[in-house]
Amino acid sequence: MSTATRTAVVTGASSGIGAATARRLAEAGYHVVLTARRKDRIEDLAAELGAAGLSAAAYALDVTDRAAVDAFAASLDRCDVLVNNAGGALGADPVATGDPADWRTMYEVNVIGTLHVTQALLPALTASGDGTVVVLSSTAGHGTYEGGAGYVAAKNGARVLAETLRLEIVGQPVRVIEIAPGMVRTEEFAKTRFRGDEEKAAKVYAGVAEPLTADDVADTIAWAVTRPSHVNIDLLVVRPRAQASNTKVHRDL
Repeated sequence: MSTATRTAVVTGASSGIGAATARRLAEAGYHVVLTARRKDRIEDLAAELGAAGLSAAAYALDVTDRAAVDAFAASLDRCDVLVNNAGGALGADPVATGDPADWRTMYEVNVIGTLHVTQALLPALTASGDGTVVVLSSTAGHGTYEGGAGYVAAKNGARVLAETLRLEIVGQPVRVIEIAPGMVRTEEFAKTRFRGDEEKAAKVYAGVAEPLTADDVADTIAWAVTRPSHVNIDLLVVRPRAQASNTKVHRDL
């Protein structure tokens, strides 16, 4: 089936990796449905893509609201690709003093939100005869680090969701792909984590000449999604060259 007739849903498409992924998939010929809480952002992006002759639509959505997710799923004529990108980190406190509210918020968005959208769209993905589910986890889901337990726990949940779904639906015409980015510098991720503290956010990338960009990750997602139907990229870990692990980063300081 030509990608020109296919629909890709991208959650968290208002900025960063989600917005970059929407652009890449639209350029690849998909009709892209942009979802996020910030309606103005996704409407602007849909307009930008439309002006470029690409196919896109905006739908304001909070992935933690199951009723809203179900209504969104019912509004779609079809769904061939789902990119579960909505997520994020809050705080960098040790376990002893971490805020349970932050942990709960991270779990609700990164895990339960992914569960909501995947469950709601899985019937359409299966009915397409060639569906793809992408789960954006993180290298945090593959290796812990001090001050990151809440985010690590949430991304571990997303990782296990993808692994388990792949086992449970084997034999059905749906692929499950996990993309686990390492250090990515976007306009919002670190600032959100540190509640707008730009100094703390900047320290995350201090001395790192070339952290990954949102476009780097979007390129990786688009490549995995556009492999031949019989090819499943179970897990793709992508880091900048300067990062050997979550705790080993080369910095020119």
